[in-house]
Amino acid sequence: MLYGPIVSKQQESPDWTPAPADWGGTAPPGAPGDDASGDQTSHVQSPAVRLRRDDTDVDVVVIGGGVNGVGVARDASQRGLRVALFERNDLAFGASGNSSGMIHGGPRYLTHDPHVTETSCRDSGHIQAIAPHLLFRIPFLVPVERSAKARVMFTLMDAFFEAYDRYQPFKRGKPHARLSADELRQLEPGLAGDLLGGFSFDEWGIDGARLCVANAVDAMERGAKVFVGCTVEQIERREDTGAVQAVRYRDRRGGGVGRLRTSVVINATGAWSSLTAATSGLPPTASLVRPGKGIHIVYDRRLTSYAIMGRTIDGRQIFICPWENVSVIGTTDDDFYGDLDGVRATSEEVRYLVQGIARVFPEVRRARAIGTYAGVRPTIHAYGPSEDQLSREHEIIDHAVHGAPGLFSMIGGKLASYRLFAEEMTDILSKHFGLGAPCATHLTPLPGGDATVDPFKLAERLEIDAVAARRLVYRHGARALRIEERVKARPREAVSVCPCEPVTEAEVRYTVRHELARTVGDVSRRTRLGLGACGGMRCAARCGQIVASELGLSPREGLRQAVEFLERQALTRVVALGPEQARQEALTIASVRSELGLVRDEDLEAAPAWRSIARLAEQEPGAHAVNPGEILCPDP
Repeated sequence: MLYGPIVSKQQESPDWTPAPADWGGTAPPGAPGDDASGDQTSHVQSPAVRLRRDDTDVDVVVIGGGVNGVGVARDASQRGLRVALFERNDLAFGASGNSSGMIHGGPRYLTHDPHVTETSCRDSGHIQAIAPHLLFRIPFLVPVERSAKARVMFTLMDAFFEAYDRYQPFKRGKPHARLSADELRQLEPGLAGDLLGGFSFDEWGIDGARLCVANAVDAMERGAKVFVGCTVEQIERREDTGAVQAVRYRDRRGGGVGRLRTSVVINATGAWSSLTAATSGLPPTASLVRPGKGIHIVYDRRLTSYAIMGRTIDGRQIFICPWENVSVIGTTDDDFYGDLDGVRATSEEVRYLVQGIARVFPEVRRARAIGTYAGVRPTIHAYGPSEDQLSREHEIIDHAVHGAPGLFSMIGGKLASYRLFAEEMTDILSKHFGLGAPCATHLTPLPGGDATVDPFKLAERLEIDAVAARRLVYRHGARALRIEERVKARPREAVSVCPCEPVTEAEVRYTVRHELARTVGDVSRRTRLGLGACGGMRCAARCGQIVASELGLSPREGLRQAVEFLERQALTRVVALGPEQARQEALTIASVRSELGLVRDEDLEAAPAWRSIARLAEQEPGAHAVNPGEILCPDP
């Protein structure tokens, strides 16, 4: 996950200083040269920053647009440092945008890593304070089956959750409750098995991609430069001292190259950390992580009112969780040795998870799976322990010990404690630059978190569906009012582009103009467009048209982006489909191909997933399914 702008060959000069016109066509909001009117607030650098080294363009370069990277960019720019952030793909492309989507304390870490539980709970409380619109409560149920040792285990589990209750006030969580089997089934009638009883405990859900975008936008509005779609190809170091002096980067979309002078580089690339460190000439072992793959299955609706804990055939804890307007099953944890840019779920992993959940919630077999997603955790490296036993702690590596002063790597961590991790990294920067400014990211609201907007009144004013307004307010908080201003000026933009989520045209255009979206996939990551039941088949083409018009691209490029997105979504679905659902998918794909004019066989050269779905649709029922849409995962 390396990272940026569209720049020209002339920027190869060491004396080049970034200007607003060099930042991917449009200056980031609040950047120098921007009048910072309307949607942005201006950033005034302190005299200490302006007087800092004349031989650098920025004080700090952050590599990585995940939650740790944007968290540092926000904190550092808030304290007055000049920051540039480079992201190779898109914000939240990696683990941050493909997690279980929870800001939780991690009760399973309580026995062997209690510090992780404490810091996660504390930071969860801070995140709720600065981004209240992005959080939603997720109550969990933990069923306990009858067995020879069940009563002893039940008592021990009660004591365990009582210990976890001590951390709940940090994150405004409710204390656990001890439940009988009848009480469990009253809360969730779909539970199966001979149950002794169970427990409930409290966690919080969040959209990780929106959290990343909010941090990046805040950083930009304080003067940071954020470059997406740009890869750092070399971290330059001085020959005499080994100290960092610049980064060389390449725009992956336009092919332009550039050089940015800096004295500090933060490697916040997660699972890509070793690869990033190697661009400075250091050995990969200088920044080791142990990448762990986790996959999730997505269903087309909320199947339960509560998250339910289950166990896989090998005893691993998993869950089914109502998340926003879908349901999610997760997660696996396996060492990963593959391509970090192409992480996908497999059909075997899907069956492994469904089998475990079906033992406690059999109705999941009849539910409609609409996709999967996968990410790679950047776990701190340790040789020997199983994946479940690896620490979820975080650490900062100062590569001065490897002869590279000014280069730091951020390793490990959790979504729930990203802000604290970023604070610790920025404290080191503050000391390095002799700043006295304390951290204030736990006190300063993220964009949209500074006020409450009534979605029902917004729906009335915009004359849109209440669900559309509610989803808009969830994603943008108070900044939904800025999208409302667009609709007032251009009423036709109130039309829904994606009816499943839903997403309006005004929101699509807003994400392109103010949130660094450059493709249909980028818009989807920010709005969940195309991630509902239709898989983008009803909205990708229109979204491609809008993106192309906003960026001045050709209509053909908008169509190409739409097809690329649809193919990617098909790849996530095909591993979770049975033949009956595949037949429905094949019919829909044929309709979309006709709409887009992709009717020849050669038009599918770049769409192998569509061909896979067509082949799956030809299979006899029973190979993967017992009933339409059901995945067959026999119990042992």
